[in-house]
Amino acid sequence: MKYFSLVCALLMTSFLFSQEPIIEEITFEGLKRVDESLLRRLIKVKSQTAYDSIKVATDIERLNRLPAIANATVVQTKLTDSTYKLTYKIVENFTIIPGLRISEANDGSFAFRVSAFEFNFLGQSQILGGFYQRDVFDSYGAYWEAPFLITNKLGLGVNYIKNVTFEPIYLDETPINYKKDDVGAEIYGLYEIDFHNKAELGVRVLKESYDIDDTEVQSVLPAGLDANKVSLRGEYETNFLNITYQYVEGVRNLLDVRYVLGGDGLLEEGLVAQNATEYFKKIGTKGNWASRLQLGYASYNESEFAPFTVDNQFNLRGAGNDIDRGTSFVFVNTEYRHTLIEKDWFVLQGNAFVDAGSIRSPREGFDNLASINNVELYSGLGVRFIHKRIFNAVIRLDYGVGLGATQNRGLVFGIGQYF
Repeated sequence: MKYFSLVCALLMTSFLFSQEPIIEEITFEGLKRVDESLLRRLIKVKSQTAYDSIKVATDIERLNRLPAIANATVVQTKLTDSTYKLTYKIVENFTIIPGLRISEANDGSFAFRVSAFEFNFLGQSQILGGFYQRDVFDSYGAYWEAPFLITNKLGLGVNYIKNVTFEPIYLDETPINYKKDDVGAEIYGLYEIDFHNKAELGVRVLKESYDIDDTEVQSVLPAGLDANKVSLRGEYETNFLNITYQYVEGVRNLLDVRYVLGGDGLLEEGLVAQNATEYFKKIGTKGNWASRLQLGYASYNESEFAPFTVDNQFNLRGAGNDIDRGTSFVFVNTEYRHTLIEKDWFVLQGNAFVDAGSIRSPREGFDNLASINNVELYSGLGVRFIHKRIFNAVIRLDYGVGLGATQNRGLVFGIGQYF
C-alpha cells in the first residue's frame, strides 16, 4: 500500500510540475485610436488559460497585419511560479491616407486620380473612403468595408463606382478610342477561415457601355455597345506573410474569380479569373527580394472588347497606359529592394526590377501567349520614400525601359509598393 501511495505522490508531483503556466492577465500598451475591445476579440490567447507560445506568436503576426498597427510585440511577466502577465506593446499607424496617381490619358491630356481612405474607422479596422478620377472624363467611387463587423471572422463590405475612361480597342494593332462607362454597386461578405486563409463573396450590379468619342469607326466595329450585367465574385486569399515595417517575408496567393451574367454580343457574359502569387525573402539586414506571378483567363475570346490590358500601373512598368488588350495573360514581376537610409520613422529604399509577360490577343489561341512577338520585357530602377508610422505610406517612383516587342519607356508614379 505504501508503494502505491508513493507512486501516486510522484505522479501527482510530476503532473503539477509539468503543467503549463497560466496567463493571469492580458494588457495592451500604446493604444490611442485602436479600440482595445477589437484586439481582445482578435487575439486567440485568453486570460485564465495555459500559456501557448505558438498562439502568442500567431497573435503578434495577426496584429501586425492590421492597417492601424505599425508594429506589435509582447512582454511576458512572471507573477508567481505558475502565473504570467502578457503585455502587448503596440505602435500605431496613422491611418487616414490620401492617394495620388498621375498619368497621361489616351488622348494625350493630363490624367489623375485622387483618393482618401480611413483604414481604422471607429477604431475597428474598418475601411471608409473614396476617389475622384479625371481621365478625359470624370469618375468617382465610395467604399466601406468592415471585416469584423459581425464576428471576429465575419464581415461586410459595400461600394459604388462610376468609372468613365477613354480606352483603346485594338483592331489589327490599330487603336480605336471608345468612351467606356462602367457604373454599379456591390455588396460582399468577408470570412476568415483561419489565420492563413480568408474568402470573399460578392454580387455587383452594373451597366457597361462603349461609345465612340472622337475617332472614326471602322466598319467591323460598332459605334456603341451597352449591357446590363450582374457580376458574381469570389476571392480566396492564402497569406503566410511576416511583416516588420518595410521588410516582408513569406508567400501570399490571391485568387479572384468572377462570372458575369447578362452580357450580349461583343459584351458577352462569361468567366473572368485572375491569380496572383507573391514571394518575399529578406536578404541580409537591409535587403528584400520580392516576386509576383500573375495569371489571367477570360472564357470569351471572340471580342475585341477584352477585359485585360497591359498597363504601367498593374503589370509592366514603363510600358504606358492600356497599350494592349487581351483575353488571357501571364506576367512576372521581380525586384530587389534595399534600404539606403533609415532614421526613426523615415526610410529611403532603392530597387531594381524586371517585369515580363505576354497577353493573348482576342480571337487568338493560347499559343499567341508564347509568341516571341508578344512577349514584353521591361527593366529599370526605382526609389521608395517610406513613412514607418503611416499605413501604406510609400511614395513610389520607377523608371522602366522596354527590351521586348514594344520598346517603350517611362516613369511610373504611385502610392504603396508595386506589389
